[in-house]
Amino acid sequence: MRNKIALEEHFAIDLTIDQSKIYAPGDVWARLKSNLLDIEHQRLERMEEGGTEYSILSLNSPGIQSLHDAKQACDVARRANDILAEHVARHPKRLGGFAALPMQDPDAAARELEHCVRDFGFHGFMVNGFSQVGDPQNVVYYDHAMFNGFWAAAAALGKPFYLHPRDPLASREPIYDGFPWLTAATWAFAVETGTHALRLMTTGLFDRHPQLQMILGHLGELIPLRRAVQAPGRRVPARERLHHDKRQFPDPDTARHDARGRRGSDHVFGRLPVRDARRCVALVRPLRDQRERPQEDRPRERVPAFRPGARRREVSQCHGAFSSM
Repeated sequence: MRNKIALEEHFAIDLTIDQSKIYAPGDVWARLKSNLLDIEHQRLERMEEGGTEYSILSLNSPGIQSLHDAKQACDVARRANDILAEHVARHPKRLGGFAALPMQDPDAAARELEHCVRDFGFHGFMVNGFSQVGDPQNVVYYDHAMFNGFWAAAAALGKPFYLHPRDPLASREPIYDGFPWLTAATWAFAVETGTHALRLMTTGLFDRHPQLQMILGHLGELIPLRRAVQAPGRRVPARERLHHDKRQFPDPDTARHDARGRRGSDHVFGRLPVRDARRCVALVRPLRDQRERPQEDRPRERVPAFRPGARRREVSQCHGAFSSM
């Protein structure tokens, strides 16, 4: 597939690159480090090879969120955004940006976001999960009242935010002790991020700011598997829409009817893997005129071998629906 738009493409600067080392075995770290620090050359070449027309870049995880000192967080966020803006300015048709924000200081984060959107043309912002504030063990989630002013400022700009995963602190989640293979993308990322997203959804954030939109990656961080539902024909608060749905993977023939009766959140985007084009189209088509649209998880497109003909055309239709923002 050509002309793809990639939403979760990371880069790093010298002050954050070492944070990614934990996710790479020793034999691949040198290559990963080179790729993260090379914002333009290798990236643009691989975009061309892979059929990606446009990439929205964001700082590596946990990035600013792990810097418990507010002044340091502000300084590093500003530097990362300035560096990214320079590269975007040189390749405006190929590269875009999500701002990195010092959520340790909500007022400073609001100012930095406004600067990045209005002066750099960034498409929104990415937060790498919770922030450590004041102390490495002090974890703050964004439903806290200290962020009320920030969310009002962010909503006024009309740009989405990407809630990106990070591992929970080991001191707070002993359930992972001795089971490192359950951390990161295997399991902990989705549980941590999905729970954070549900906290935002069920504490009225999107009811107070209906223009605010959130992007979730990785199949919606488990939330679509226990989908939020809304009774047909009436609007109810987000907390009342969170009911369990035992049909985790709807049949393509019933998906359209199911989607019409189950709107879920009007404010949440998710990225779906393209494994079965027929199911993708069946799920996406009813949502094309709503604010909830899946986003394609690009690496998965290599998995299946689609049969020729109609199925291949459906993949193109999927892409058209997924890539709208």
